[in-house]
Amino acid sequence: MTTSIGHENVRRAATWMMFGVSSGLALDLCAKEILETYSLNQFVFLRSAIAVALLLAVAPRFGGYEALRTRRIGWHVLRSFLAVGAMFGFFYGVANMPLVNALTLGYTAPLMVTALAALFLSDKVGWRRWSSVIIGFIGVLVMLRPGSGELSFASIAVLIAALCYASQAITARKLGDTESTLSLSFYVVVAPMIVAVVFADRGDWLMPDMKGWFLIVSAAVCSIGAWVGLVNGYRAVSPAAVAPLEYVALIGGAVAGYLIWDEIPDTRVVLGAVIIVASGLFVVYRGEAKKTGLTARSSDSAL
Repeated sequence: MTTSIGHENVRRAATWMMFGVSSGLALDLCAKEILETYSLNQFVFLRSAIAVALLLAVAPRFGGYEALRTRRIGWHVLRSFLAVGAMFGFFYGVANMPLVNALTLGYTAPLMVTALAALFLSDKVGWRRWSSVIIGFIGVLVMLRPGSGELSFASIAVLIAALCYASQAITARKLGDTESTLSLSFYVVVAPMIVAVVFADRGDWLMPDMKGWFLIVSAAVCSIGAWVGLVNGYRAVSPAAVAPLEYVALIGGAVAGYLIWDEIPDTRVVLGAVIIVASGLFVVYRGEAKKTGLTARSSDSAL
């Protein structure tokens, strides 16, 4: 019975994750198109403001406005700071580098989640998965080639964003037993909106045209779908079990970048992405095999 329930939890978490990943990819595509015309601050503000309005509108279906109440405000403040770093860092990278590059660096977050889950949630991560995490970051070095002069501020911003994002995933698991999905999604949207207002340069703000409004509203709707999907996915099972499912968006991003913006990843980006994805998939395999008891002693000794 326990095994059946465990499998059901993994299936449910995977479904939520795929919904969240698909929504997140749609958000990234909208953002890249928007940021070709509008400033980062304006995009973050409008996207966040619309998302806040939508979250408040659907609040009655997620426990009502009472669900926003919390006695763990300190954790939400921490998550808010992380949200600011994740949002501004990642979208800065999206605006200033090819989409597949930004997504590849951004999707180091699942590897970071695995490491952070071991350090802060006491998840058991053996030497094989630790090795996979290290190999994954070797893939990052292959992509960026430090010392070659190609390591840009945009690349660093995306890596910082990935760390912030991974930390948010860990805090979602930490708060999952006491906090509502609404509260976990709401405050991390409000914080970037406030920061965008504080640092706004009104000279850079433009009145969106019909296409601009469509993309901005779409981005806001997709951001809610991403947060709801990812929060529910991460709170259902161990983050190490479902995090690498996010790599599915890397394939979609590569295809979209080629079809829409004529972006063709070079050899080092492809090689780095393969290393990162392979490392993530092995992390999943080891985590699930250990949970279900599929790792026999003979296979342990063989590996």
